[in-house]
Amino acid sequence: MRLTSIQRNALFINEAERAGIHKPILAALYQVQQQPKLPDGETGLGISPANRVALEQTNRFTAQVQLAANTIRSLTNTLTIEGWKGEAIWDPSAGRYSDRFLQTVASGFVAPSSDSTAAQLERSSATDLAQAYLADHSADLQTAGLANQSLSFLDPALLTFVEQIAHVYVGLPSQRSALLEGVRVWRKLDSHDAVSDALGATATSIETALQQSVQRFSSNYAGYPHQREALLQLVQRWRQLDSRSVTIASLKHSTSAEFNLNSLDPALIALMQRILQSYEGSGDQRNALVEGFRLWNQIDDRSDTLVALGIDPAVFAAPNPSQADYANAAAQADYALLDFLRRVPLDYTGSDRQRNALLHLTQLWQNLTTSEQTLESLIEDLRRMEHARRDGPDAPPLPTPAPPPRRPERWTSENLNLFTPIVPNGSFTWADATQG
Repeated sequence: MRLTSIQRNALFINEAERAGIHKPILAALYQVQQQPKLPDGETGLGISPANRVALEQTNRFTAQVQLAANTIRSLTNTLTIEGWKGEAIWDPSAGRYSDRFLQTVASGFVAPSSDSTAAQLERSSATDLAQAYLADHSADLQTAGLANQSLSFLDPALLTFVEQIAHVYVGLPSQRSALLEGVRVWRKLDSHDAVSDALGATATSIETALQQSVQRFSSNYAGYPHQREALLQLVQRWRQLDSRSVTIASLKHSTSAEFNLNSLDPALIALMQRILQSYEGSGDQRNALVEGFRLWNQIDDRSDTLVALGIDPAVFAAPNPSQADYANAAAQADYALLDFLRRVPLDYTGSDRQRNALLHLTQLWQNLTTSEQTLESLIEDLRRMEHARRDGPDAPPLPTPAPPPRRPERWTSENLNLFTPIVPNGSFTWADATQG
């Protein structure tokens, strides 16, 4: 069964990232080679058996793509050993393989016998290969708004970024993943387990080993494609971006590796759910939630906040409020505040206003003195969440379903809710009555 163009492109991206090569070369080989014919209805990327790669290992499309990526990587290694410099393989201004390298790819290549993961790449038309490669490369740049722009800024931007890592690394899962992926591609390895073995690191020492490796990237950078791809993948995962081209565009606007607060969102939402389950109604707890509610809703005055919670501020302002009035007001506040917490996971959009409200709530709830302590606390929560068992105490709680909307006193065409029973305690809903 033939894949769609989107499925093929996703496979090209995955294998290019694994091998540390430029994805458009795989798309170009697929378009130009059109061989061999495969049993799954696809055509290959011009990969034939060689060395320890047998014929049956080349007769699936996924295998053709994987072996093509390995063979391009093997070709680059061979040219490097022969004395090719980074600029001979890569054109930094155009942000792509050089014309000379593309001509070499089109000439065909048999991987050395020492490379058991690569095979033979058949010859192809140099003109057709270059045209197909440039078209796919241009399409990728177009999606990120980089078409017809010089990419000479990229290498200096990548080096500026990576030089900051030692000063801003705080051990977030996304940061650790970024370092692991960067070192993997830089060392031309195919798995994260292979990184640990190559560094001679244990589970407890891997972070230190990764940081030490990354610190040497800048001084050892020679402009080879796999080095550039290593840094790009590091930045992409560090900033949690969707694609290579978007990562390049982000570096054009900023080379900062400063901590991104949106990385804390999973820990913030999980904490709000835990607060919902552990709330006891003490004065300090209620004050923390009131402040979070106030900032979330952009209310300047505390009295207005109480009104928004359905409470008469005079109850708390009175010199000697009755115990009953105070208890009723506190109960109403708790009901509204807990309803607010239930809706946070559903209403959260990641805006600065919402995040700052939850950060301040967290600081007050945990009785922390500074915002730095609050960030450290949430970072530690993220670390524990990363290694938590699904049913363990550090795993994020399951979200609480939103309560159904309140039934109006009288149904009108303006307030119908399709999934609400028409009569109280009934089962026949407006969706049933109107057939949706």
